[in-house]
Amino acid sequence: MRQWLLGFLFALALFHPVAAHAEAGAWQRAEGASVRLLSGVNGVGAVSEIPLGLEIALDANWHTYWRSPGEAGLPPRLDWQNSLTETGNLQSAALLYPAPRRYTAYGMETIGYREHVLLPITAQLRVAGQPLVIDATLNLLICSDICVPRSYPLKLTVPAGEATPSAEAALIDAAHATVPDSAQKAGITVAAATRNADTIAITLYGQQEFTAPDAFIENDQSVFFAKPHISTDSDKPTATITFKLSDPLPQGVTLATLPFTLTFIDNDRAFEQAFTPETPQPAPQPPAQTAPTQSLWAIVILAIIGGFILNLMPCVLPVLSLKLLNVVSHGGGAKHRVRRSFLMTAAGIMFSFLLLAAITAALKETGHAIGWGVQFQQPVFLVLLVVLLTLFAANLWEQFEIPLPRILIDRIDPHYHPKLAGDFATGAFATLLATPCTAPFLGTAVGFALARGFSEIFAIFAALGFGMMLPYLTIALWPRLATTLPKPGLWMLTLRRVLGVALILTAVWLLWVLTAEMTPQGVGAIGASMAAILALIHLRRRQRFRRAFPWLLGLFIMLPFIASLLSAAPSATPAREGAWRPFDETAIARHVAEGKTVFVDVTADWCLTCKANKRFTLNREDIVARLFQDPNVIAMQADWTNPDPIIAAFLQRHHRYGIPFNIVFGPAAPEGMVLAELLSPSMVREALDKARGNSLYVDFDRRLVIAIFA
Repeated sequence: MRQWLLGFLFALALFHPVAAHAEAGAWQRAEGASVRLLSGVNGVGAVSEIPLGLEIALDANWHTYWRSPGEAGLPPRLDWQNSLTETGNLQSAALLYPAPRRYTAYGMETIGYREHVLLPITAQLRVAGQPLVIDATLNLLICSDICVPRSYPLKLTVPAGEATPSAEAALIDAAHATVPDSAQKAGITVAAATRNADTIAITLYGQQEFTAPDAFIENDQSVFFAKPHISTDSDKPTATITFKLSDPLPQGVTLATLPFTLTFIDNDRAFEQAFTPETPQPAPQPPAQTAPTQSLWAIVILAIIGGFILNLMPCVLPVLSLKLLNVVSHGGGAKHRVRRSFLMTAAGIMFSFLLLAAITAALKETGHAIGWGVQFQQPVFLVLLVVLLTLFAANLWEQFEIPLPRILIDRIDPHYHPKLAGDFATGAFATLLATPCTAPFLGTAVGFALARGFSEIFAIFAALGFGMMLPYLTIALWPRLATTLPKPGLWMLTLRRVLGVALILTAVWLLWVLTAEMTPQGVGAIGASMAAILALIHLRRRQRFRRAFPWLLGLFIMLPFIASLLSAAPSATPAREGAWRPFDETAIARHVAEGKTVFVDVTADWCLTCKANKRFTLNREDIVARLFQDPNVIAMQADWTNPDPIIAAFLQRHHRYGIPFNIVFGPAAPEGMVLAELLSPSMVREALDKARGNSLYVDFDRRLVIAIFA
């Protein structure tokens, strides 16, 4: 009996779990994950470096984060303080990270691990040969539908003795093999690294074809990049990785001087490499062009359609007066003059779009924020439109004519000078007033162009111009459409006066937009200057004003621009309409995790399409009830009247560069559903139901694009 008792006590002593064990510490369990420390050796031996491992076992549907977590999350943090003593014998500990994976949650890109991961640790001893006693704390953020910070106490003792491999050594060695090493060891060559104003492109050559590549970029300057675009060549093992900025650069930082670290992963291959401005950057080989060209042609067709639809958008309504007058003024006229007139208007449209393309490409190349209609956030641009509208109204009231240069008009038509200049200006002006609108298909086309290079920007903008000028080209081809109208007469004078008033009302609307970007005194000074310009033009033929007229006119034209530069925008954010909540992107994931639906409306005072969406859709009683009276719906409004880098970054993350922009998040749509530019009540209702998980929702634009180009 005594022998049985001694045997039982021996077995109990042998297998009883203790806090400190030569091979593995005890599992520390909390909801979502269990963690423990491992040792790769049974004893410290005579070496000063010990292989350890941090093993994390995650529950189903839970994940944790890499050292650079992406748009959200926190990396693991180990507190070794209690081990950095003579008793603990720990000098330092370096935590290594196996190759991570990319995950998308609630529309945000995160980087980390799921299910199981073992992070190797290299521990340096204070005194070689002395036991290592680990008493550490792990702070770990784990996420599923919700994110929970956990704190785990970790203990492990590696006793004195021979440093033979432990039973856990194979696990640690396997984890070491997944830690990205040098490009050379991965069988990959970095062929080129090109830095532009807002992109970094890296070209790689491999010993075998790239099949599932992904890449991550890290830096210490708070510079953030979107998910990279990676193109591979099926004929040879090459890959070109393009990182594009997701947020504006911090003050004083440029990509040309940014040190960064690249981590590249392709199945079981992975490497890390640091890049500095001094890193040699050989010229890259040009990537294959077949697939991008096919995509470009599809987008060009969308751009033509979107440009044509611009003629029907609310933003262009103020210039319809000029279009209408242009058509009716040719009633009974000569066909060749009708053709020249409408070709000149088409030329004004195309010229303006190409000018916008040049300005956009230049801004993109110099690292500035770009987008469709963002010029309406600049007071100087709005002042320019107010001045032009005032002058156009005076022109319609026959106070003066707009001549073309003599050398040009003599070659075109020596007997038809003023009209051709006005026709060209009409086309240019229509383009300017169209730019705050995002018509169906236009957002897709502009987003494609602004995310790419110089040639794509010009191609897409030229296609937009061609689409917008199609009605004018049609009349130029068939002049009878205009010449069969009633002949101009005295009724035309009344029409011109009425349409001039319409343009003045448009200028007043722009002054109202300026109140969100300037002080009331500055806006008042601009309005007074416009009234003075109209009075001067009316009185210019009087003897007392003839000599002083050019000087006074120049003065009153310059005063509004001076006022726009001196009058700072109000510091307070413009008030939101109704019961809209302020835009808070960080709160969207929290609301969705609580089972709520979030409707985000990005708007601006200068966006007439946004106003139309509110008037005909968002302000309807049934939609108001869904957005503001349902406790499970959160309605957020982002005001982009003035430049806001947070809103701009939010738009770019969803591949949009203009407004209106509406997106719905919910339990069934955590990454968000982007709605069409022109809203309808049924579209909003279906999107809210679909995001909640109640009904079928179809994105009209995407469905039609797939039907055409799939």
